[in-house]
Amino acid sequence: MASIAEALAQAHLPNSDSAALDAELLLAHVLQKNRTYLRTWPERELSTEQAAAFQALLARRQQGEPVAYLLGSQGFWSLDLAVAPHTLIPRPDTESLVEAALALNLPALARVLDLGTGTGAIALALAKEQRGWQVLGVDRIAEAVALAQANAQRNQVSNAQFALSNWFADLAPQRFALIVSNPPYIAEADPHLEQGDVRFEPRSALTAGHDGLADIRQIIAQAPSWLSAGGWLLFEHGYDQAAAVAALLVEQGFVQITQREDLAGHIRVTGGQWPHATE
Repeated sequence: MASIAEALAQAHLPNSDSAALDAELLLAHVLQKNRTYLRTWPERELSTEQAAAFQALLARRQQGEPVAYLLGSQGFWSLDLAVAPHTLIPRPDTESLVEAALALNLPALARVLDLGTGTGAIALALAKEQRGWQVLGVDRIAEAVALAQANAQRNQVSNAQFALSNWFADLAPQRFALIVSNPPYIAEADPHLEQGDVRFEPRSALTAGHDGLADIRQIIAQAPSWLSAGGWLLFEHGYDQAAAVAALLVEQGFVQITQREDLAGHIRVTGGQWPHATE
C-alpha cells in the first residue's frame, strides 16, 4: 500500500488553486488526524479502506465540490463550524463584518440580530466575543436554523439563539442595538456563479436581483422599525457595491456611514447608524 507521502505526491487535483492543501486536508480527514501528523509520519502506510476513501474524496474535489462540504466543517473566527450544502460556506472575508461590529460602541448588554444566519457564523462569533450581548440569528431555511443551533452547542456559545424567519417577517416586535447581515448580493447573471466552489452552494443564498442589491434594499427599508435609537445596521456586500450600499443607507436616513476593507483591500462592509426611534 502507499505511504502518506506517496499518497499525497500522487494526489491529482489540477483544477484546484490550492491542490496541495486540499489533498492534505482530505487525507487528514480520512485518517482522523491533523495535518502535522502527515508531516511527522510520512512513511505510515494507508489501509485499503483509507486509500479508497481518500481517492473518492479527491474525485469529488476534482469535480469542484468544496473542501468544506467534503470535510463537513469550516473554521471561522475562533469557531469550528459544521457546514452543509443548504448553507453558504463561511469565508475569511466575512470576518471583516465581525470586526466592524465589535469596533462599535455598543451597550454591554446589547441585543443583536443576524439576518440570514446560515451556519450561525457571524452570530456565534459576536456572541463568543461579547458574552453580555444577546444575539438572535434568523434564517428562512429550517435546516440552516437547526445547523446554527448545533454549531452553538458545538462551540459552547450560550448567548446566541436562532429562529426561523424570512428577514424580519416572522419576528415578534422588538428593537436591536445592532443588525448585521451577509445577504445574497450577487447579480443573477454574474458569470462567476458558474465558476469554482460557488457552483455547489445554494443559489438562493448568493443572488439578489439584476444588480445584486434587492435584499440589501429590502433590509435597509425595513430595519429602522427594528433598531433602537442610535442602533447600527451593517452589511457585507460585493467588492464593487460599497458606494451603492452607502447611498441607499443615506437615502433611508442613516448617518455616520462606516466602511471596512476585506483581506484583499476591497471595501466589503458598509453600515450606518439610525439616529432616532421609529414608531
